Amino acid sequence: MATIASDNVKDGKKTPRDFLNTVVGRPVVVKLNNGVIYRGILACLDGFMNIAMEQTEEYVNGQLKKKYGDCFIRGNNVLYISTK
Repeated sequence: MATIASDNVKDGKKTPRDFLNTVVGRPVVVKLNNGVIYRGILACLDGFMNIAMEQTEEYVNGQLKKKYGDCFIRGNNVLYISTK
């Protein structure tokens, strides 16, 4: 899986795609549609918003439930991605 290719807008505005390309390799928070939150290092993502993370922690109702070395999240489950 590779980073999303950037189609720069001619007027110089940044797109969500540009943001996502800048956070690859950095700590992120990923919230799923069911409310579960994953915190870890964004390894890569694709155009379907499928996400691979490293050093991942899973939080349910604000409580740490499990730690994963690597984690893959299917894009249709993602509500949002943010930096820590």
